[in-house]
Amino acid sequence: MIFERAARREFAQAAAGVSVALLAILTSTQLIRLLKAAVGGRVAPEAVASLLGFAALNFMPVLLSLTLFVAILLSLSRAYRDSEMVIWFTSGQPLTAWVRPVLRFALPIIGAIALLSWFLSPWANYSRDEYEQKLSARSELSQVSPGAFQEVNGGQRVIFVEALADDASTVGNVFVASVQDGKLGVVMSDTGRQRIAENGDRFIVLNSGRRYEVLPGTPEFKVMEFERYQIRVEDGEAKPVRRSPKTMLMTELLFENSDKARGELVWRIGIPLSALVLALLAIPLGFVNPRAGRSANLLIAIFIYAIYNNLLSVSQAWVEQGRLSFWIGLWAVHALMLLPLLLLFFKRMNVGNPFARRAG
Repeated sequence: MIFERAARREFAQAAAGVSVALLAILTSTQLIRLLKAAVGGRVAPEAVASLLGFAALNFMPVLLSLTLFVAILLSLSRAYRDSEMVIWFTSGQPLTAWVRPVLRFALPIIGAIALLSWFLSPWANYSRDEYEQKLSARSELSQVSPGAFQEVNGGQRVIFVEALADDASTVGNVFVASVQDGKLGVVMSDTGRQRIAENGDRFIVLNSGRRYEVLPGTPEFKVMEFERYQIRVEDGEAKPVRRSPKTMLMTELLFENSDKARGELVWRIGIPLSALVLALLAIPLGFVNPRAGRSANLLIAIFIYAIYNNLLSVSQAWVEQGRLSFWIGLWAVHALMLLPLLLLFFKRMNVGNPFARRAG
């Protein structure tokens, strides 16, 4: 039908604009957080782009769900404001006739949400954890960012370098603080280089500097000048990534019997189901009185979305804690949200249809 094609085209245009705006906001927020961590030395600068990509795959299911809801809502609100719905009702068409074009537009997006939440997001979480383990296993010197104090070796050593070569072979203006045998040692040097011994051990060789040694709690301290000072640099050990429910694919999660796995399953199944309910809920929520404000229904819709999403999170948490049965947690929230859906459909079909008012 021409009507269905026009409706789906308008839904797609609205979804494109909403998704770009939401993606820009979420990506910018995540990028700022990662850049802040990189400046503080907690994240390697070269890892920012990869971690940003993993984070984007992780929040895409929620983003697509919200995009679908808002796109349908905005399109129907525009139809009410431009009095197109008056013509719709006058021609004898009920509000439920919008269900078919909405579902035909929403089902492919819901399928993408299911694919993301069931397979791609867990893969992104596992790949992120594996990547972070590889980064943590790098040598101490390669973890240092120029101009930032960096804790290495579990906080037992603090290193600061003002300049660092691309291959980490030479350093400039070095500050190293470490604790050995209860004594705090501080080494300062203008220049240094990296040396690899025959057995593969790595050393930072500092030239023409000083070492200060202090026993905390006492006034005793030593000052030593040196022409060459070697500090052994340890390579970390890449630990295997532990498989948690958040990193398991849907096919793996179905065979797990732990409470945490069941809670994660409630969330994985709940995201596409909530997208379907929200898409249908947007039909009656799109009602706008042309004489009233244009933003009231949008605020109500955002409030409903927040409640729905929070209830789903609470249901997941209760199942993980063993406070709620898996089967109740799986359907209870969605059944609860079906009540306002049916009530709003009943109200709009009787209030919005001029023929229903005349019959009354």
